Amino acid sequence: MIVVNNPGSWKYVYAPLRHAKWHGWTPTDLVFPFFLFIVGVSLSFSLSKRKAESRENFPLYAKIFRRTIILFGLGLCLYLVPRFDFSTLRIPGVLQRIAVCYLLASLIFLKVKPGMRLPMSLGLLAAYWLVLKLIPVPGYGAGVLAPEGNLCGYIDTKFLSGHLYTPAFDPEGILSTFPALVTTLLGTFTGDWLRTSRSKTVKVSTLFAAGFVFTLSGLWLDRFLPINKQLWTSTYVIFTAGAALIVLGICYMIVDIWKIKKWSYPFLVFGTNAITVYVGSSLLAKALGFIHISSGRETISLKSFIYGKLLAPWAGDYVGSLLFPLLLLLIWFFILLPLYKKRIFIKI
Repeated sequence: MIVVNNPGSWKYVYAPLRHAKWHGWTPTDLVFPFFLFIVGVSLSFSLSKRKAESRENFPLYAKIFRRTIILFGLGLCLYLVPRFDFSTLRIPGVLQRIAVCYLLASLIFLKVKPGMRLPMSLGLLAAYWLVLKLIPVPGYGAGVLAPEGNLCGYIDTKFLSGHLYTPAFDPEGILSTFPALVTTLLGTFTGDWLRTSRSKTVKVSTLFAAGFVFTLSGLWLDRFLPINKQLWTSTYVIFTAGAALIVLGICYMIVDIWKIKKWSYPFLVFGTNAITVYVGSSLLAKALGFIHISSGRETISLKSFIYGKLLAPWAGDYVGSLLFPLLLLLIWFFILLPLYKKRIFIKI
């Protein structure tokens, strides 16, 4: 997401690094659901022991709520910096959605039996599909899935007007958080499967089989309900969960079965301080946009200077625009590297 969110110029971005304008998907549209999916996988590992103890654990629940509040608060802060204008503060957001999905998935994992989690997940997807299709929006009618007139946008404007990504819609809005929760819950099922005593070959084969079934099902169902990241449609959940299963299966096969691990070192450096680098890179990107320097007869932002004066003249518009976030990525790698080597992991 550092690469996706911080091009040198938004005018020059390669298509795979852009979100789909509305219906459909690009590789960029896989990143957020992949993160929620792996949150679910990690929940299965981290909470399973506590759940097996079958007792109330106030410190555990306190930790879950504390982490949720901090994540949500960090998301709000990213939008407040640097002007701190609360009147136009966007309340939904990426970290806010992660926080809510983490909270609900944790509580469901701890309190709901595994046999009930699956029908609950399927029920949420079916219910979301039906409400999008059947509940009419005043002035538009039922079943509208366009940028204007969809039920998600209507609900957001009713409850969060003036605090959305756009005046009439937010891609991390209220209603679409429920199918995003299912993405996280599907991750918990995957974590449960990986924790079983079955052989690694059986585990990876099942990951691939389930992944292909989910992916193909999502693509086939697209004709009835379009795959749409901004609405987080039920078909988007199914399709991206399938893709996540396949990618996880590939990583599991390479690392756990073939024992080829050196390539994953940079991912460990970033992944062990993922929230830190996400928040830090967002703040750094804002700082580069607000810090201005003199360049000849004009005053431009430091970001424009790096891209326009140092990268684009020799690399070209598109390559230079891509090199800018790659440079940020390299900088953050060397910031995080000593933390990783000293086993310093900034957790919330």
